Amino acid sequence: MATYVPDPVFMTRRGVVLLAIIALHVFIAWALATGLARKAVELIAPPIQTDIVEEVKAKNEPPPPPPPEFQRPPVEVPPPDVTIDVPVETAPTTAISNVTTKHVDAPPPRPAGATVSAKLGKNPPATDEYYPAASKRLNEEGSPVVKVCIAPNGKLAEPPTVATSSGSARLDEGALNYAKALRYQPGTEDGKPVQSCFPFRVVFKLTK
Repeated sequence: MATYVPDPVFMTRRGVVLLAIIALHVFIAWALATGLARKAVELIAPPIQTDIVEEVKAKNEPPPPPPPEFQRPPVEVPPPDVTIDVPVETAPTTAISNVTTKHVDAPPPRPAGATVSAKLGKNPPATDEYYPAASKRLNEEGSPVVKVCIAPNGKLAEPPTVATSSGSARLDEGALNYAKALRYQPGTEDGKPVQSCFPFRVVFKLTK
């Protein structure tokens, strides 16, 4: 049977390590008891100093006043030298003005040999003969004005025309037919027959 004999060198090393561990624990316990560990920590890591800074609240100050406004002086532009003549209308007045009546002399008598206008001949026919039958049935009445131009021989120089209508085409046509049937006296100038024109009215009126 074999017997295990421990190595004295190994035992010595083991004993030294064990003693070192025991001694380290004893030192730590002593350091804690005497405050040495706290001093060592303060040396290694100095204590953190905290300062309480009070927040300064901004005061609600009124805004600064706006900068003063500088007004520019008005620029005076001289008016142009232009003169406009405006007619001045006089207002109508109701005042009674003095009116002086002057005597007007009558025109002197026409000397012999003056111009005489043409005119109707003697004994003209009655207008009833040229009164349109349709106008009689419709009770149309009117007085158109006809213009005629008479040649020196006393006949129509051109067809007669209606100067003023009666408002009815039938009556106007009847007046033209009546003017064509009339006889005329030509106008004269210095006693000689000349062509001249004149108007006359043809009256169409129903007899009761």
